Amino acid sequence: MAEHPFALDATGLSTANVAFWMAWQGNALVGFGALKELDNTHGEVKSMRAATTARGSGVGRAMLNRIVADARRRGYAQLSLETGTAILHAPAIALYRSAGFKSCDAFADYRPSPYNQFFRLGLSV
Repeated sequence: MAEHPFALDATGLSTANVAFWMAWQGNALVGFGALKELDNTHGEVKSMRAATTARGSGVGRAMLNRIVADARRRGYAQLSLETGTAILHAPAIALYRSAGFKSCDAFADYRPSPYNQFFRLGLSV
């Protein structure tokens, strides 16, 4: 599955079309996430993670809410994401579905594979 990674590295996260947020608890980084602009109506959730010690604490939901709010503020009509199909992705998939994301076809430059799946959220502007 190494041939199917789509996470942004530090260089990708520092481009002008990507906003990046971190969540801290004291001095500990407990989560992060990014919003990538695909075009002026379409954003993508990127590189969202919660620290193992923070899972179940609401950090992931707070980060997703922040990303969705910023996408709405920017006037995007839709917000998409790509994630894996392995069982370790199940908690993230449940979070996305609970926030209203629905399964969709591949978008942008992604190609479907057995290792990825795609979700989209329509945004009211």
